[in-house]
Amino acid sequence: MRRRRFLQAAGLSTAALLAACNRPPTTERRQVIVIGAGIAGLAAARTLADRGHDAVLLEARDRIGGRIWTSRWSDAAIDLGASWIHGVDGNPIAELARAVGVRTVATTYENSSDYGTDGRPLDRAATAALKRWQHVVATAVSDAQDEAEDDDPDTSLRSVAERAVNWAALPPPDRALVASVLNEYEQEYAGSATELSSRYFDDDNELEGGDVLFPAGYGAITDHLAKGLTIRTGRVVDRIDWTGSGVTVSAGTDTYTGEHVVVTLPLGVLQSGAVQFGRDLPADTTTAIAKLGMGLLDKCFLRFPSRFWPDTDWLTYVPPAENAGQWAQWVNYARVSGQPILLGFNAADFGRTVETWSDGAIIDSAMGTLRTIFGADIPAPVDYRITRWSADPYARGSYSFNKVGSTPEMRDHLAATVDGRVHFAGEATDRNSFATVHGAYNSGLRAADQISG
Repeated sequence: MRRRRFLQAAGLSTAALLAACNRPPTTERRQVIVIGAGIAGLAAARTLADRGHDAVLLEARDRIGGRIWTSRWSDAAIDLGASWIHGVDGNPIAELARAVGVRTVATTYENSSDYGTDGRPLDRAATAALKRWQHVVATAVSDAQDEAEDDDPDTSLRSVAERAVNWAALPPPDRALVASVLNEYEQEYAGSATELSSRYFDDDNELEGGDVLFPAGYGAITDHLAKGLTIRTGRVVDRIDWTGSGVTVSAGTDTYTGEHVVVTLPLGVLQSGAVQFGRDLPADTTTAIAKLGMGLLDKCFLRFPSRFWPDTDWLTYVPPAENAGQWAQWVNYARVSGQPILLGFNAADFGRTVETWSDGAIIDSAMGTLRTIFGADIPAPVDYRITRWSADPYARGSYSFNKVGSTPEMRDHLAATVDGRVHFAGEATDRNSFATVHGAYNSGLRAADQISG
């Protein structure tokens, strides 16, 4: 499944991004505090430092990268957070990867092994039925978007889809297929189908050129950007104050002052209220924070003694409708790492349920699905890595989505400078490329431009 294409151009072209990084420093040296050493904060600080300004990064964790997090086995790197460059053509992250000399590996949804509820490969009839339901749902959503008037109330993706397929009358096999189709949207956008806005969920700009993964890990990009920057880890910011002359940022007993602050906190952290603002934010800003959605896409990496699955990029499974979304999508990480590793995803509602389980229960659940597909005699994993992004106090989710009741303009409101001192960045502030690394990167460049452009 791919994001819907829109005709509007991306907010910043690659040429514009490279030009921004190469601008000469302004004559006035500015003191800037950047909150968060994820890709947005690193992009902002890197650009400001290269222009001759003083930028200090405050990061709550003991590592940089934020929702980019490369973990390692002795012979394989795995990305627990962001994994893909989505669309390599005109993508600033692809440009950085080439500049750094980091190898990438292409993946495609078309190279997939697909399995039905009974664990058997989908036959021609089931495959045709799945494609038919994908078409029915996509057409219904597109028609609803085209026919919507400005004053019509927003509805959820699920409500549009269930009406189109006559959900109540569907027999169990078709219910399982339609539920699988809805889960494809949830896996892509990280929001529940009951929360995704049918009108705006895909109101973004898709880059061409296919998607690629990093065998050595996404951390190579953040490490490159961080070189030479002033970064203070273990600084949990809890308050931001500003006046007409400057800003003050508090992190426990530590206080930092400057002329500007770039806030790259994830939307979920902003929504939690963990960081206080000393003055009222504009109504448009607070509305955007409240109404945009923070999604969840968790990962479970399982390492086995040897590979027992097909050598395709993706493995998909159609669970029974009552278990919709459970271990439905897997990436063959052996094609990326050269080691016998499978990566399973869980999104949205089921993802939040799984986060409450013990590691052992999660592995047992995952293995139940794999044994349904590949047989009871497959080996147990020898190691694993599990994420719980919603429970992470410094993320509170994976990435943002357009929720029922929100509008794309809210992202512009969230990106607006407050009183010429407070600047917001991060994927949630990028209207064209939210939920992507390049969107977060672009937003950091934008914040730097607001200060020194």
